[in-house]
Amino acid sequence: MKLIRRPAYDLSQRPFMVIWETTQACDLACKHCRAESQPSHHPNMLSFEDGKMLIDQVVDLGKPHPLFILTGGDPFKREDIFDLAAYASEQGLPVALSPSGTPLLNPENLIKLKNVGTKAISLSLDGSTPLIHDAFRGVEGSYDWTVNGWKTANQMGLKVQLNTTVTRYNLFDLPDMFALVHQLGVMTWSIFFLVPTGRGLVEDEIKSDDYEAVLNFIYDASKYVRLKTTEGHHYKRVVLQRSYLDRNHLNPDDYMNLNGTYTRLREGLESHIQNLAPSTESHENMRRAPMHVNAGDGFVFISLLGEVFPSGYLPVSAGNVKNRPLKDIYQHSDLFLALRNKDALKGRCGKCEYRFVCGGSRSRAFAMTGDYLAEEPFCSYEPGSFPFEEALLERVD
Repeated sequence: MKLIRRPAYDLSQRPFMVIWETTQACDLACKHCRAESQPSHHPNMLSFEDGKMLIDQVVDLGKPHPLFILTGGDPFKREDIFDLAAYASEQGLPVALSPSGTPLLNPENLIKLKNVGTKAISLSLDGSTPLIHDAFRGVEGSYDWTVNGWKTANQMGLKVQLNTTVTRYNLFDLPDMFALVHQLGVMTWSIFFLVPTGRGLVEDEIKSDDYEAVLNFIYDASKYVRLKTTEGHHYKRVVLQRSYLDRNHLNPDDYMNLNGTYTRLREGLESHIQNLAPSTESHENMRRAPMHVNAGDGFVFISLLGEVFPSGYLPVSAGNVKNRPLKDIYQHSDLFLALRNKDALKGRCGKCEYRFVCGGSRSRAFAMTGDYLAEEPFCSYEPGSFPFEEALLERVD
């Protein structure tokens, strides 16, 4: 079975995922917020009619329709969010919503979402305890609102993706987060890797060696819960490498750049899994990497003003949906074409044998260097240092 999944269609013609930042209004004050959220709506944000126009443009991208995610800020701050979700669902789009952990994340609003055709929500939880999470999100009570919303969504049949952003504040809490995720249950646990944009600060990043440690921890944990990464594209490399080592009964300590952080995370994980049964899914199926998309390559982000970005973490505009169709921007803009050319990558990314399955975080490269084609700043892998790449690349669709 192939371990790196690709859509059955050409990603240069149609994205796998479209995210619309419906507002920057939010009642939280998260340390890492890329949107620098604020209490009030922007006066020039896309209106309801603009939103319908955008939805029509997403539909025009063709079938199978991209996953359409309404995010923010907090989309529940928009009074018309249910009408927008209903319109998108009526047009045949698979709709998801990403609300904040506030009192607006309540059973009444979740029921409304389900009734208008929303299939899934994504929630952010950055600590296994209120002390860790609430300090990160800047509002006391956010942990409880998020966990209660998570439980309610599960009970009513909404699919839940749980997002956890890894920083120096919660690095060693990840095993306890795993235990909570396994206990409550999710469709997917997505580990977000910080991009220093908006309120996100470079000094809150973990080290590049610790990135490798976390990615290997994720691989170990994926036997028990379904996992993916956001802005951690090198996870696909780790999946390929670790899977090969497992199949050939080789010790990862001999081939992977694993430090004391990995040892500590692995020990924490083992303390939780000793009494757990593995997933009923096959071992390999659980450990498949997430869909192979990257900024501008299967992924597109629409700002609250209608600007088209390759990613919410890469704030370089390729045009505005008010004056240029999304399909034309995605397929033909110089920015998106450049991002899809993996041979244009620079530094170690340009030399790396995994560039066509990884490509590094273009968002983090831009945030750290001002060049979205620069090498991934928080990857410690040296191209060519893993000796089994030919066997691994056979496992790619």
